[in-house]
Amino acid sequence: MGKPGELLEPALAYQYPTRWGSLVTPDDMLAKAARAVASARALLDLGDADGAANRAYYAMFDAARAALLASGRIVETESIRTHSGLITAFSLHLVKPGKIPVELGRSINKAEDIRLAADYKDTPVEQDAATWAVNEAERFVRFIKDALRTQA
Repeated sequence: MGKPGELLEPALAYQYPTRWGSLVTPDDMLAKAARAVASARALLDLGDADGAANRAYYAMFDAARAALLASGRIVETESIRTHSGLITAFSLHLVKPGKIPVELGRSINKAEDIRLAADYKDTPVEQDAATWAVNEAERFVRFIKDALRTQA
């Protein structure tokens, strides 16, 4: 349960149109997630806890989106319109059935809370919280990437 390779059922479709008519693939989203993780680590190293927390969350968000797209369960334009919608779909279709470890499902929720504090509160998030978010984002993205690679 929750091991790479057990993540996804065979995809019903591999590409989905976005709101603007272009196609996005799981690989596109994983590449975007990898860039966000690298940015998060760089910002953390520069002492920008808020920026690091933001990028860490978006790395997880994009990796979760990649997993949902690859699962063939979710058509982006119909089901994933908000952050909470994506997180709910990720939990319902991948965490609850045991394809993703529960702790990774919890981590995206916690990372979102940290990101919201970083983006909207007057005081910066604690360095420890940003460090946790970046480390967790690296783990999250790596798990999804390994699971999709094993699935292929």
